[in-house]
Amino acid sequence: MEPLCNYYGKCGGCSLQHIDYEVQLSNKKKRLAKLLGFSEESLLVFNSNPYNYRNRMDFVFCKQGLGLRMKGDWKKIVSLEKCVISNEKLNSLMNEIAAFFKDVDYFDIVKHTGTFYFAVLRAPRKDSAINFVLNEESSSLGEAVERIKEFSKVTSANNVLITFISPESNDSTQGESVVVKGSEMIAEEYLIDDAIGNKFNYSARGFFQNNTAVAEMMHKYCNEILRKYSTKEAHLLDLYGGVGTFGIMNADLFSQVSIVESIPQCIDAANLNIKENNVGNAKAILLDAKHLKKLQLPQKPQQLFVITDPPRSGMDERTIEQLKKLKPEIIVYISCNPEQLAKDILKFKEYDLKSAALFDMFPQTNHMEAVVELVLKES
Repeated sequence: MEPLCNYYGKCGGCSLQHIDYEVQLSNKKKRLAKLLGFSEESLLVFNSNPYNYRNRMDFVFCKQGLGLRMKGDWKKIVSLEKCVISNEKLNSLMNEIAAFFKDVDYFDIVKHTGTFYFAVLRAPRKDSAINFVLNEESSSLGEAVERIKEFSKVTSANNVLITFISPESNDSTQGESVVVKGSEMIAEEYLIDDAIGNKFNYSARGFFQNNTAVAEMMHKYCNEILRKYSTKEAHLLDLYGGVGTFGIMNADLFSQVSIVESIPQCIDAANLNIKENNVGNAKAILLDAKHLKKLQLPQKPQQLFVITDPPRSGMDERTIEQLKKLKPEIIVYISCNPEQLAKDILKFKEYDLKSAALFDMFPQTNHMEAVVELVLKES
């Protein structure tokens, strides 16, 4: 295929635009089926628009404005006027920043000098935010903050934040943050016209799915898996629960829901989401999943169901061992790393892999999301 992006091959973002999208999907399906040892014909595939799908981008400041790191040379930046995998609002925000912050004192990643490091842009359906990430050791911080304040008066973004980080860091979720306009919390709606639809608040600095359309498909699919079982007297354990999306969207199926998450700001958002969505049977618990044995769960004979959505590294060995002791009836495992997923599944020898699905959350790249349904074998 002729790549849609003018920067393809130079920019380090996409890697598959030269391949027809149907072939991309076919290749990913074959790869996932092989990893899982699952029938390719039975593996479901969910996808949406292969372009303009991202609702979050982390752009780097450079001499010409904003850009992304160069393919094969992270020290160099490819300046962009448009990113074809970003949604329309993100591209609009990027151009607003580039026009306002011309000849900016950009951060030099090699010398560790300069002020403006990068801009985290978020544009869910009905909200938007810009997080300016600055070098906390710059001598020009005061001037930079004043410029951002002036920008906040003219930008179309609903929310504007500034985060100060160490020149040795590149993590925008850490460091001190201040709100210049609006709030640190932004909102997204999933399946709002559907029976399981909900509104979710999350931090503009935190994690949330970057592809809204495919994320909705994944939530609906997981809900349909759980609806097949008798769950009204069961307990749902939502591990690595983030701001509570899976737990809240499936709460009406269960008697109780425990949302387990290790990041305090996510727990704050989860509690807010539980309240605003009027979910009376869910509780958000601040706990690292590797310490799952510390969690007080209802005593048997109440059934236990689990949804787990760990980071790329997969579930901690201690989490897996505790789950094997708890013996939930069903484990719905969501993974952004199929290789690690395949390794983890092998450790659940008392479970059958009943179904598997691929969700193309990241078209034009090698990445994908997978959901598997593990069912406890009859003793």
